[in-house]
Amino acid sequence: MKTFEGVIKIQLTPRQQIIIDIVKKYQPITGEQIAEKLNVTRATLRPDLAILTMSGILEARPKVGYFYTGKSPLSLIQDYIKSIKVKDVKSVPVVVEESTPVYDAIVTLFLKDVGTIFVQDGGFLTGAVSRKDFLKIAIGNTDIYKVPVGIIMTRMPNIITTYDDEPVYNAAVKIIEHEVDSLPVVEPVVGKDGKQGYKVTGRLSKTNITRLFVKLGEG
Repeated sequence: MKTFEGVIKIQLTPRQQIIIDIVKKYQPITGEQIAEKLNVTRATLRPDLAILTMSGILEARPKVGYFYTGKSPLSLIQDYIKSIKVKDVKSVPVVVEESTPVYDAIVTLFLKDVGTIFVQDGGFLTGAVSRKDFLKIAIGNTDIYKVPVGIIMTRMPNIITTYDDEPVYNAAVKIIEHEVDSLPVVEPVVGKDGKQGYKVTGRLSKTNITRLFVKLGEG
């Protein structure tokens, strides 16, 4: 059992570990040469070599042989996680107009079962409102049936955003650092009047990231 940084345990058979040591010492080395050093047939080694190359620990080059990549199984897992993009896991955003009464926005929040609602005006992202924002105004003396959500929202450019091709890992770091429950997934757009802004195309929440974590655990 090989343990890396005390976090993830990767099971390598004794023979697979010996193969890695041989490749490290004699690279580039062919499958036949490895088999000869182990006194086994090439066919016997085929499953081991397949596992080691598919996991990225070894690299196979046609007509050359095997090379050791220098990557641990943990670093390969890290590389894979960082290759997953926001667009692969994002969900449908919940968006209201700035003119929407606070009461209606609260109803939308609970019907859609989300922690944050994004606010737009003319198709452009202009702000966001969280459960905490709604709670603050609901326990006050404000008439939530008349006050528009645009009055209580956090406005751009103070909204932390993400985009389709950003690694989920980077977006997750933003969620943690800024202590928010979700990020709007946006793309830059230009209005008819030449005004530049962002269009909301999705939502990345803690739930999305948790689902991804579970899927990774299921293989």
